[in-house]
Amino acid sequence: MDYNMINEYLHTNLELSKGDFFVKNGQKNYRIGKLLKGILRGFTVNNDGDEVTTHFFMENDLISGNYIPNIPATINIQTLEDCLISIADYREVFSQVNKDAELTKIILSNFQKLNKQNNSRIEVLITGDAITKYKWFIKEYPKLLNRVPYYHIANFLGMTPTQLSRTRKRFSQQM
Repeated sequence: MDYNMINEYLHTNLELSKGDFFVKNGQKNYRIGKLLKGILRGFTVNNDGDEVTTHFFMENDLISGNYIPNIPATINIQTLEDCLISIADYREVFSQVNKDAELTKIILSNFQKLNKQNNSRIEVLITGDAITKYKWFIKEYPKLLNRVPYYHIANFLGMTPTQLSRTRKRFSQQM
């Protein structure tokens, strides 16, 4: 079976409206998706009950509540815009991974991209000042600046909306 046939066999399209959840923390997660249109954010809730944004998903990103089949989702994934997602059953996809080199390549490439994003975000959150964090965000997520509310961006960068506003002002003065 070639990749296109596998892709058509495994995937269906899911439309979600702004504010809908792709998956909620703790929910059994059997879906994996590719975002065709829209933006989602991944977040968790800390011990104080505050949401902490951990991910932004853009067009062509791979989406799942976790990347280990049959384990409950470890984050919430919610739409920030109306979204169109090509979804598949995680178990079906992974039953084909080692049988189809193209599918294996796509899955590995997406895992590597997500790992790189997570590692670079962790590094900048630990070592960067506010300007460094903002520059990193602009470099990594240039298409999100005008599509994501600033309070989500601030939260993602580990700062308050007021701190982000001041940082954006200082950044624009440097340009």
